[in-house]
Amino acid sequence: PKSGLILALLCWAVGEVAAYPPWDLSWGDSASRGARADPHAWSWVEDPQSRAISSQQPVMVQCQEAQLVVTVHRDLFGTGRLVNAADLTLGPAACKHSSLNPALNTVIFTAGLHECGSIVQITPDSLIYRTLLNYDPSPASNPVIIRSNPAVIPIECHYPRRENVSSNAIRPTWAPFSSTLSAEERLVFSLRLMNEDWTAERPFTGFQLGDILNIQAEVATESHVPLRLFVDSCVAALSPGTDSSPHYAIIDFNGCLVDGRLDDTSSAFITPRPREDMLRFRIDVFRFAGDARNLIYITCHLKVTPVDQAPDPLNKACSFNKARNTWAPVEGTRDICSCCETGNCESPALSRRLNPLERWPSRRFRRHDAKGKEAEADVVIGPVLLSGVPGAVGEHQEGGQG
Repeated sequence: PKSGLILALLCWAVGEVAAYPPWDLSWGDSASRGARADPHAWSWVEDPQSRAISSQQPVMVQCQEAQLVVTVHRDLFGTGRLVNAADLTLGPAACKHSSLNPALNTVIFTAGLHECGSIVQITPDSLIYRTLLNYDPSPASNPVIIRSNPAVIPIECHYPRRENVSSNAIRPTWAPFSSTLSAEERLVFSLRLMNEDWTAERPFTGFQLGDILNIQAEVATESHVPLRLFVDSCVAALSPGTDSSPHYAIIDFNGCLVDGRLDDTSSAFITPRPREDMLRFRIDVFRFAGDARNLIYITCHLKVTPVDQAPDPLNKACSFNKARNTWAPVEGTRDICSCCETGNCESPALSRRLNPLERWPSRRFRRHDAKGKEAEADVVIGPVLLSGVPGAVGEHQEGGQG
């Protein structure tokens, strides 16, 4: 019995020793054994403040009452390599940053809602201010190589349109201000980028060549008499201005969807209309060759006529029917589209332009009818960004506080 007890003790001791590798010098310390069991206990721990910043979104936007504040972490791509602050700009006007925070490695842009080339889209419910954060890396110490790709990040601020919205001071009055606006019969034109079934708006990012843009044009008529909306012209460009180059005509000649005339497109107006004050059309996604930003702005000229006025060569919506090799209107007789093929739809007295942009002296041009109401206006939609190519990083948008 005594020899059996000694043998059992020896077996137990050998088992305990074998449970620990010979290079582990901390096996006798129970606290060390607990730490060793945690595989993350030996991982490198960075500075806690830096880790807290990098775990957040690389771009943060504050939409204030009259300005927006964009905070950009210099670790823009989450790789640990900091971008040069001088390579970051805001908007088509390429505004420089307003301040730096070396402790947090952040770059801060502060700009008014109308500054740096931002654009505003007016919808029945919201005012949407859009701009871009641009990253254009400068050459490395060796100018032959570039170690990072350019990037374009769209930024949006949404402000709800409720009750009194005006750039002028509101005078005391017994009548509600909204009723005063309705009495003036003001028209509000808008463009929206819609999803596949036209039930809701969709983001301006994530498009690829081969996709379709569904665009919905509307006019808010308030208490106005019934009106019919037309899209007179649409021009795509690399910026929201009407004098930029290159540019491409999508709709021209007073409502001819000329992009649908090409063999490799399916662009067309959607018929029938949902309502007389709404017009929908689809275009095939494209990009400008040789431009690394892979974005487009679309400027459309919208106008209205009374519903009881029959469509004519100056007020029409015509698509090209490839199956029949002819132009067809959304409404009206086919003869009003015949000028789409010749490109001479305006009368000689009105035909003063050489290209679709010359008719618009400024981006916010409006024409009034005989009663002084704004009967037409040009509206900008964009930027529409293509994904799957260098530069399409993503979309960051914040709701407005105003």
